[in-house]
This record gives sequence, C-alpha cells and structure tokens, in this order.
Amino acid sequence: MREIAVVTATRAEYGLLRPVILALQDSPCFRVSLLVTGAHLSKEFGYTIHEIKKDHLPIAAEIPILSGSDTPRGISQTMSNALLGFSAYFEAHRPDGIMVLGDRYEILAVCCAAMNGRIPILHLHGGETTQGAIDEAIRHSITKMSYLHFTSNEQHRKRVIQLGEQPDRVFNVGAPGVENAMHLPLMTKSELEQSIGFSLTKRYAVVTFHPVTLEGEPPEQQLYELFAAMDAFDLSYIITKSNADAGGQRINHAIDEFAKSRSNIAVFDSLGITRYLSAVKYSAAVIGNSSSGIIEVPSFGVPTVNIGDRQKGRMQAESVIQCQPNQEDICRAIALALSDSFRSRTKHVKNPYGDGDTSKKIVSVLEQRFSGEIDLKKTFYDIDFEI
Repeated sequence: MREIAVVTATRAEYGLLRPVILALQDSPCFRVSLLVTGAHLSKEFGYTIHEIKKDHLPIAAEIPILSGSDTPRGISQTMSNALLGFSAYFEAHRPDGIMVLGDRYEILAVCCAAMNGRIPILHLHGGETTQGAIDEAIRHSITKMSYLHFTSNEQHRKRVIQLGEQPDRVFNVGAPGVENAMHLPLMTKSELEQSIGFSLTKRYAVVTFHPVTLEGEPPEQQLYELFAAMDAFDLSYIITKSNADAGGQRINHAIDEFAKSRSNIAVFDSLGITRYLSAVKYSAAVIGNSSSGIIEVPSFGVPTVNIGDRQKGRMQAESVIQCQPNQEDICRAIALALSDSFRSRTKHVKNPYGDGDTSKKIVSVLEQRFSGEIDLKKTFYDIDFEI
C-alpha cells in the first residue's frame, strides 16, 4: 500500500481536493495523509484547518509557512519557509507521492522540495491559462516537475502534452469542483440563512474578488469599481474574502470598510465548501474574478459575471459574462446576468469541465499507474509543427 500525501494551503483548494481524498481513502491501494499549510493555519484567513478537522481526515502534519506579509518580499519569504519546512518533513517522513492542485506560489515551493527529495508529484488542473495572474507561470512550472497529470478538459490535456509531457502520463478527468457541484449534499435555503445569520429573502449575489497579480495598479482599484457597481443594484451580497495572494490583505481590508456601513452585505473569511456551494445554488448571480465562477458555477445554471483579466484564457461556459474592471461595464454585465432572458439560457448550459466523476477517474488511473515501478526520468515529447 502506497502513501499519497495531499498538500492543501487554502480553503478553496481543500474543497476541490476533498472528493479526491475521500475516493483515495476507499481504495485498497493507497494510504492517504494530509499536509496542511498556508492560509489554513492563519487566524487572519479564518483558520480553515477547522473545516478539515470536521471532516475527520488524517492530518499528518501542520506546517506553518506564512510570513505575515503579502508584499513581493513577503511572498518570497513564505515560499522560502515552505521550501525549508516541507524539505524537513520529506526528509523525516517520506511519502510515496504527493498530490497537489493548481497554481499557487506556496505549492510551487512544496513541489521544489518534493522534486529535490525525488518524491513523485501528482498534479491536478495543469494546462490551464490565467493571463492576469502570476499563477500562469507557476502552474506550468509545476507541470514540468510532475510525474502524472490530471487535467480538467481535453484542451488542457493537449496543452500539457504541448509542454513536452508524455501523452500516456496525462489524463483528462474533469474538474473536482464540478463533482462537488453535482453531488455534494447542499443546504436548503432556510438552513443556509440560519447558518450564516443573514437574511436571504431578497435576491442576492455571491461575490469573490482576488488581486490581479500581473497588473501594476493598486490591488484595490478594480475592487472600488466593483463596489460602485454593487451599490447600483437592489441586491443583497454575500462576500467571501481573498486568499493569501499578493495584495490580498489590502483587498480584505477594503471589503471590511465597504461592508461596515451597509446592511445588505455579509462578509466571510470562509464559508466552507458546503455553505459556499449552497449560497451559489440559490443566488441570482456570482460576481468577481474567482475560478469557481468559471468552473463550478455553470453546473448550477447560475450566471457568472467575470471581471477583468485574472481568469483570462480559461475555457468558459455560455453562462459566463466577461466584463472590463470599470463600474460601467460591470453594471452592464450584472444587468444582463439578472435579466430573465439570460437566466433562462443559463439553465441548460454545458459545463466544459467534466461530468462529475473526477475522483473516480483519478483513483482508477492511480491504481493502474502508481502501484508498480515508478521511473522519475522523463523524456521530452516533441510535437511536429511549423512556425
């Protein structure tokens, strides 16, 4: 039986990994352990390790890494802490492989530690593009370190192969977020209302906004444009705060200040996956620049207003409305999302990120490809093309 250590640093990442963790636990081939780090261990970001403990999942280690600063130097310090902390863990407790998701800077450092320790990396959500965020470069870097790749659709599978990875190590399994959206038992609207302590009798939108890390303007500037647009509509709003990105602390401070004088807004460090998806299910729209608006929300038939370039390049369902990060265009997009004609179209959109059985597909691949001999040597897969 091989041990797979699953690394999680943020609330959103854990919610996506959760069904895969549960499926791995049910396999006779694997023993699962969790390495919990990053924002999970920070009171500022909701100390979301509590959500993992509620699920009674096997936490092997809590590895604190956050520097306390989201400046470029602070982010680099966090990455340094992750490299040192996980190197020490891998030296003392060597798993047979680590599973990571996506594109965050701390996960890149963890993968460097695993690579140096010759521990195979199993990577989810490679091959995607987010042109407005530093995540773009991080994601592709993790791809080149990884042993097996699990992509969210066929286009992304082809991109990973284009990066030189052997096709027989790259698998289109769909997105685990779609699996959550389709199969996770959710709250009733009244249960949700009671759980969050906020009235949902009028129409509301779910809002999540992260810094756009590859643009030079202050991280709050686009957020203020969104605030002005929100005030233009007779809606209530459930806002979930930014993760520990560069500029995230300033974003979260601005959100708190905006909500302080408005009774139609509820702000949360973290809702947890069940409350978050329940809130999406009953909402009039999801607004912001989070990947969940692109990947999970279309499965509910709910419109998404996607602001700016943070998610630019991701494949999008027809329920996603793209807009520029200024008040006028955000208002246009929200008005369209709330219109009866657009909402009727979103009810039947096809989600390009899979059919809801991602974890089963991942475990099936691992049982076949991660139970025998593992050779970490990789040859570059060349594709014939003309420039």
